[in-house]
Amino acid sequence: MRQQQRMKALFLMFHGFDKANGISKKIHYQVKALKECGLDVRTCYYQTTPNGERRWIIDDEVIADFGTGFTAKVWKRVYYSPITEYVRREKIEFIYMRSFHNASPFTLQLVRKLKQMGAKVVMEIPTYPYDQEYVAWSMKFSLAIDRCFRHRLAKELDGIVTFSNAEHIFGGKTIRISNGIDFEAIPIKRTMNDTSRELHLIGVAEVHYWHGFDRLIHGLAEYYHTNPEYKVYFHIVGPLSGIREQEEILPAIRDNHLEPYVILHGPLHSDQLDEQFEKADFAVGSLGRHRSGITYIKTLKNREYAARGLSFTYSETDEDFDRMPYVWKVPPDESPIDICELINFQRSQQMSPPEIRETVKELSWTAQMRKVIHETEI
Repeated sequence: MRQQQRMKALFLMFHGFDKANGISKKIHYQVKALKECGLDVRTCYYQTTPNGERRWIIDDEVIADFGTGFTAKVWKRVYYSPITEYVRREKIEFIYMRSFHNASPFTLQLVRKLKQMGAKVVMEIPTYPYDQEYVAWSMKFSLAIDRCFRHRLAKELDGIVTFSNAEHIFGGKTIRISNGIDFEAIPIKRTMNDTSRELHLIGVAEVHYWHGFDRLIHGLAEYYHTNPEYKVYFHIVGPLSGIREQEEILPAIRDNHLEPYVILHGPLHSDQLDEQFEKADFAVGSLGRHRSGITYIKTLKNREYAARGLSFTYSETDEDFDRMPYVWKVPPDESPIDICELINFQRSQQMSPPEIRETVKELSWTAQMRKVIHETEI
């Protein structure tokens, strides 16, 4: 990397920021990490204003305003000249794209133009494989276009960033990293609660069917059918993302009379979220990744739980955590979670929050982004 002048980079995403989901936080962490690696980074994103105006924005500069209505929606998917003009004008040399599963003739042309200007271009595919996530017919149309062009797009890239163990995706060579942690942004759990009479579980997510929280709820239903004295509470922090998730979770709570024990908090942020983590004794990761055809993934949530110092459970394969003594793995199937086993595991867990946090120190976002830079040879 150059010593005297910082290399100019563009973090390019095809959607906007949403305070309610972890994706936006992750992007901020990644941009910060790229800057800590010595790059001069700008962030390009797509914004829909409260009055429906659609815009491309780079940092605080509006580089394109498409107005409102159906035509504006179309322009967003086909017109990328403002981005290439910005890259040309500012002499951007490295572009980190975040895939929106939007391979098309237009994104293919965008990447080709960026490459013609001498820029290195990598694309992150946050979840792979992803075809199984497209369940509605309206979504499958978008996927069909992506499937037609994603192999050609992959061949144009300097690398595909993945959190899977795939060496190639769509014929393109991968750069395999872990989801990272911004330790400055994630406080460690300060208190150890009294768990002699009750246990508080926490699951933080914009809840999708692949989170499998319904498995835990059905496990609680079986547990409470025995009228136990020891109480277990499940705190779900975040919105239920769609009708499928609502139909899987809400009736399971209602029909099994679990309203006192499964608490739907909705989205919480900053101090409110930290406060909820202080009350928690054990965390819940994804329990249903097999539903979307995923076996191997390094989720952001597992890393955030560990950074906070919490023991947790999940069902996928995550080589950073599979052998950790504070992790309770469950099978990737549709069986209800065995609450008695969970209680026994938590009682046997000896590691303190600082000890758990220490195990993930090498998983900083800066270390992960440094690997991307190194393997892209910039």
